[in-house]
Amino acid sequence: MVKLGYTILYVADVAASLRFYEAAFGLSRRFLHEGGDYGELDTGATTLAFASHALADANFSSGVVRADESKQPLGMEIAFVTSDVTAAHAKAIAAGAHELSAPKHKPWGQTVSYLRAPDGCLLELCTPIA
Repeated sequence: MVKLGYTILYVADVAASLRFYEAAFGLSRRFLHEGGDYGELDTGATTLAFASHALADANFSSGVVRADESKQPLGMEIAFVTSDVTAAHAKAIAAGAHELSAPKHKPWGQTVSYLRAPDGCLLELCTPIA
């Protein structure tokens, strides 16, 4: 059996990304490596982790597409489920996120918004699916 253990986002500044997600979403820091190239947040069963671009360059000979340098968001997102998308959306903007789509009520019953984190990652905020 295989289970999802980590989602790792490659970012320019691991500590800065940890601070943003702590401030924007109230997540707790689990770990930051003393060298600053890797860190984790406590998000439940699956770990949300961050690794530096330098580590990406060491792991992949041709590097990675850097979300913070991409004009458009990458074709993947991190989704956070909350009962109050509007409040979470405003808090994320206050912490430094850029709005891509304000909270909207979808035909299937969810409220959804989209943001871009300071590290360039695409974020979805959504209510649980009924």
